[in-house]
Amino acid sequence: MGKYGEDSKLIYDLKDQGGELLSLRYDLTVPFARYLAMNKLTNIKRYHIAKVYRRDNPAMTRGRYREFYQCDFDIAGNFDPMIPDAECLKIMCEILSSLQIGDFLVKVNDRRILDGMFAICGVSDSKFRTICSSVDKLDKVSWEEVKNEMVGEKGLAPEVADRIGDYVQQHGGVSLVEQLLQDPKLSQNKQALEGLGDLKLLFEYLTLFGIDDKISFDLSLARGLDYYTGVIYEAVLLQTPAQAGEEPLGVGSVAAGGRYDGLVGMFDPKGRKVPCVGLSIGVERIFSIVEQRLEALEEKVRTTETQVLVASAQKKLLEERLKLVSELWDAGIKAELLYKKNPKLLNQLQYCEEAGIPLVAIIGEQELKDGVIKLRSVTSREEVDVRREDLVEEIKRRTGQPLCIC
Repeated sequence: MGKYGEDSKLIYDLKDQGGELLSLRYDLTVPFARYLAMNKLTNIKRYHIAKVYRRDNPAMTRGRYREFYQCDFDIAGNFDPMIPDAECLKIMCEILSSLQIGDFLVKVNDRRILDGMFAICGVSDSKFRTICSSVDKLDKVSWEEVKNEMVGEKGLAPEVADRIGDYVQQHGGVSLVEQLLQDPKLSQNKQALEGLGDLKLLFEYLTLFGIDDKISFDLSLARGLDYYTGVIYEAVLLQTPAQAGEEPLGVGSVAAGGRYDGLVGMFDPKGRKVPCVGLSIGVERIFSIVEQRLEALEEKVRTTETQVLVASAQKKLLEERLKLVSELWDAGIKAELLYKKNPKLLNQLQYCEEAGIPLVAIIGEQELKDGVIKLRSVTSREEVDVRREDLVEEIKRRTGQPLCIC
């Protein structure tokens, strides 16, 4: 509790049950920090895929759920500035590029630059976090709406809000970092200066990693979570792959993360800090995009890894099908059969087409006499007779599985 700022209201709190203080986990980062503190770990690099829970209003079309998977990657330990941070951004870009979900942009900012900016604009310390969460909405609503919230709901003076507006509407690359380093007011703030210095270094490393064209320094990026202490980043899709007749899908950010150097210390009895940086991939949101794209293209989603269906052409061949499927399983082939005694051949072939199974091994009375199996390609509908003892090697050859070298 108390680690997520305004988002704490989204935690499923179960403390009434049995009087024990319990909650469903909101993310994977805070439990990771607690794990490090409890086990006195000062150095670890890990990934973790698991479910998290939010007491939120679900919006299925935007990939917003109450129960969903997160995939986190984190580097914990004392290292030289910005090297692990740059690696995290490289990993994020690598994952999103390989998934081929469309063009994306990773927005980058630093909590210290934000705090420094708020300080020179005249925001009181007590209002930093609440103003931060208003600024974070700029990717969804206009500056005027954000300003109205800051002034009307959060009691900020209009001239202070205007000064913030001059900064947070700027975005660019390393040239903007250099421009702000020369800013007469911002450069006088120690925190902001540290953040800008680190971002300049970060851009150097991102250029060496070949991903600087995917990164934008965006002063409106605030990331609502309280535990961030340095660099923060968020990946957004510039567009979903637009095909004819396809509805654009607004899913917001698909990956995010940042540096959280103080979180482990909150759980350590002696307050020992372990610097950490990490990222989280929005698995379910990415699924929403991929599913919608495949639907629009009328492509079948393959829901099984099965390589071959063992089928029969006539009745009373269940025993033979069971024998053959067992042989294939023992040889490491992913095979299945329909759970019917006498299925029609047409139904078996249709099942393969629907499930995307590429091959059918057909047993018939004649094949049993000849000691062969009819191997059919589902897409081309070509059939060849294969000697039973050669069937495993032929399936492996066709499905690209490594052959056994005897």
